[in-house]
Amino acid sequence: MAASTTDFYKVLGVAESATPDEIKKAYRKLAKQHHPDANPNDARAAERFKEIGEAYSVLSDAEKRKQYDRMRKLGAFGIGNRTGAGPRPGTAGPEGSFSFDDLSGLGGLGDIFASIFDRSRRSDERKRGPGKGQNVDYVVEISFRQAVEGGKVTINLPISEECATCAGTGAAPGARITRCTECGGSGTVSFGQGGFAVKRPCPACLGRGRIPETPCPSCAGTGTIRQTRAIQVAIPEGVETGSKVRLAGQGERGVEGGPPGDLLITFKVLPDRFFRREGLDIHVTVPINVAQAVLGSKVRVRTVGDHKVTLRIPPGTQSGTKFRIRGQGITRNGKTGDQYVEVKVQVPEELDAKAKEQFEGFAEAAGLKH
Repeated sequence: MAASTTDFYKVLGVAESATPDEIKKAYRKLAKQHHPDANPNDARAAERFKEIGEAYSVLSDAEKRKQYDRMRKLGAFGIGNRTGAGPRPGTAGPEGSFSFDDLSGLGGLGDIFASIFDRSRRSDERKRGPGKGQNVDYVVEISFRQAVEGGKVTINLPISEECATCAGTGAAPGARITRCTECGGSGTVSFGQGGFAVKRPCPACLGRGRIPETPCPSCAGTGTIRQTRAIQVAIPEGVETGSKVRLAGQGERGVEGGPPGDLLITFKVLPDRFFRREGLDIHVTVPINVAQAVLGSKVRVRTVGDHKVTLRIPPGTQSGTKFRIRGQGITRNGKTGDQYVEVKVQVPEELDAKAKEQFEGFAEAAGLKH
């Protein structure tokens, strides 16, 4: 049982603001370093391995971590500084036990915490046996055209798969598998701090209740290997950044034969050099010269559907004028937007002598001063 002053964050060597990925990375590194198989006959390493497992079982669970942080701030585990004499509310008393009744002076927090951790304990007990694997979140970058037209894209997803060598048992081929002495074959162990106890997967057998005499050389006894899986993802027509799709059964493998989790895809649309999107509408900017703006003209404009549309520019068109091409926007859920064309009049930076003379004649005829 961990000491009442154990700080789970210090055990894993992470900050209080550590992300779930940082916590998992720290746990894997420390668990591998202090695993009993890597430190035979080392009682100190075995105890350290237990502490690491206890810390991870709480900090890796979002709800338990939230509860732990609340009680930690209240000094329920003897962590933190406090001035003044007498015991801290909710801390271990003379006999080293923690009572939620000690928090009665804090607006009934004792009852709240007691019910929270009791529910957490019962939840852990229900979790034994087959369970669904974790969902996997993945961001897929697609081109602007792929987002408009839809289609398919293949992604290479790093994911944990059942080890083919040992079929998930964690044992080397032909090795005998014995009951775990740490948990008595139950796959779970209890630990406590300050008088409350929660169950967690046994760190010695990784929750399986059995330990192989010789670990599998391919997966180091974990029963899983990290590899890349090629998955084809369908891109719905008209998706935009932040759009999501769920691929059922494409997530992490299940626990104890349970069903796999799901793959949650979030699309990120890369910008285009010509087209800009606003909802279902498309916006483009087309340059025209001074003569086209003054005298009027016709210009060919490309649409997202890869069509060429002829746009009439009336005489006297000002720079910044917008024209709408109906039905040439993005289609989604049976609705189609429009394409807006903004013209930008480009003035030549330099003129040769003849062109300059012609412009001066034009300005004089039009009564323009310069």
